[in-house]
Amino acid sequence: MCFQMPESLTGYIFPWHKLVVACSPGEMKQEINGKKETVKGFNVKLQDTILFPEGGGQPDDHGLIGDVPVLRVTRQGAEAVHFVSSALEVGQEVQLKVDWERRFDHMQQHSGQHLITAIAESMFGYKTTSWELGRQRSTIELDTPSMKPAQMEALEVAVNEKIRAHVPVAVQVLSLDDPALEQVRSRGLPDDAAGPIRIIDIEGVDVNMCCGTHVSNLSHLQVIKLLGTEKGKKNKTNLLFLVGNRVLKYAEKSYSTERSLVSLLKTGPDYHVDTVDKIQKTVKGLQKSNLGLLRDVAVLIETLVFLTVGEEKGPGLFLLAGPSGKVSELGPRVLEMLQGKGAGKNGRFQGKVNSMARRGEVETLIQEHCKNEQ
Repeated sequence: MCFQMPESLTGYIFPWHKLVVACSPGEMKQEINGKKETVKGFNVKLQDTILFPEGGGQPDDHGLIGDVPVLRVTRQGAEAVHFVSSALEVGQEVQLKVDWERRFDHMQQHSGQHLITAIAESMFGYKTTSWELGRQRSTIELDTPSMKPAQMEALEVAVNEKIRAHVPVAVQVLSLDDPALEQVRSRGLPDDAAGPIRIIDIEGVDVNMCCGTHVSNLSHLQVIKLLGTEKGKKNKTNLLFLVGNRVLKYAEKSYSTERSLVSLLKTGPDYHVDTVDKIQKTVKGLQKSNLGLLRDVAVLIETLVFLTVGEEKGPGLFLLAGPSGKVSELGPRVLEMLQGKGAGKNGRFQGKVNSMARRGEVETLIQEHCKNEQ
């Protein structure tokens, strides 16, 4: 499908009236608060539909059947199945509306993918082997082990030049035996494909089989931003990209983050990287210092400290510190050996002595005690 841009890009548009041809109980997996849960509802088939069923790398449309929200649209052969929460009467004529904001976003991303794929192949010979239209950003898998930054920059310039050139995008429908199909780019048809083949023709740029929704002119893409690459499967490279309104939202979010960092770091945007680098190095240094202090504390907790002040064989002062039990046991013996007076509590024993002559013996006593405790 190719559409002209409507005046409004919000709300529900393109109302159609069609008959309900089937309605049966069903269920679907839905993510609720980060967890996948089974939701019960009804599978509805209509005489025809304007809602795109998921396929070809593109998610499905959302919308309304009457006033009932359509939660998912899938394809069964040539038919679309709409999952809704309420039953609909078979034979009833209903009005369909499509969620245009979601539809147009998908149109921009999908047409943007066709453009990037075509230009990447013509410039570098890199073929697209698959792609995914994600919720936040989209990915093209290229058949190359790597992509140089200069190549990505040149590719981005080239695709945006095509957007500014206002290139038309048209739909063709060809039969399976049409010779023109030989000139069409394709990654193959689904096993259950039936009927004529739908072609998306970007004038002078690309002709490709596709069932998805597209813009009618490349100018509707507004802009394409290539975010970077990631290592893909064996010998593949994943190219990340944004198109149109997603680029504007990305810029708005990036600016908001930038202003927050200015406030937190007290520096301008040009200095954010250097400032964060300095902070990380400072934190790393403090962590290393703290680790050293913790080790010292651990040693002190298990070690007896014996300090003395005075001449070798004359009077002086001493301090014995360490675990309370050890200090209480050894303190009186040290006092006796050094012929002094003193007292202690809470892991500290100190006193005044008459002679330091036996200080060596005291050190030996303490060392042997520590060895026996190990």
